[in-house]
Amino acid sequence: MIFIIFFVITLCAGNAEGKEDKTMLNEIHWLGHDTFKITGEKIIYTDPFKIKKTDTADVILITHDHFDHCSPEDVEKLQGSATVIVTTSDCAEKLSGRVKTVKPGDKITVQGIEIEAVPAYNIDKQFHTKDQDWVGYIFTVRGKRIYIAGDTDYIPEMKALDVDIALLPVSGTYVMTADEAIKAALDIKPNIAIPMHYGAIVGTEKDAERFKQGLKGKVDVRRLKEE
Repeated sequence: MIFIIFFVITLCAGNAEGKEDKTMLNEIHWLGHDTFKITGEKIIYTDPFKIKKTDTADVILITHDHFDHCSPEDVEKLQGSATVIVTTSDCAEKLSGRVKTVKPGDKITVQGIEIEAVPAYNIDKQFHTKDQDWVGYIFTVRGKRIYIAGDTDYIPEMKALDVDIALLPVSGTYVMTADEAIKAALDIKPNIAIPMHYGAIVGTEKDAERFKQGLKGKVDVRRLKEE
């Protein structure tokens, strides 16, 4: 009897966590490529690129200094007097305002948001080499750890990540292919995975769908509609 009660409580707790993650999806808005707007305790943008509407962000996370991730003109559309930009040192040189620089392994708290910088690099190509110290981020919103991978291949460090929601590139060429992203998701084991980095410069809807089908029954994949 005690075992049964424990099992039911554990199952209910797991279901509650799953529902909370799915509720979080209402606060995650994909604006194309690697750009997301996350609304929670604060308004957070990631890698703003081709921003269609001006807004005021509390926190802007930029993974590296390539033009489609570190776009000063797009950042300006989101900057207010209190906006804090978290980015790598090479990208920081292009920006103004309240800028904090990070490298892989750093942990900081900005506007009450806990942020971890994690490695992001290529293994079999030279677009994003490990020595650049470019990053992905894990940041906590409403108690949920959200991981944006940045421009990266399927790398060994992913096995150690503890996240609830993973935003993963799937287009290949400069980043993981859909098949490699499937392996990454299986290592990371998020409650929800969301494909990104397709449809703007490289990658298509087919890559996102391949990712989703490859994880069917293993990881809950949600393809967000571009806003």
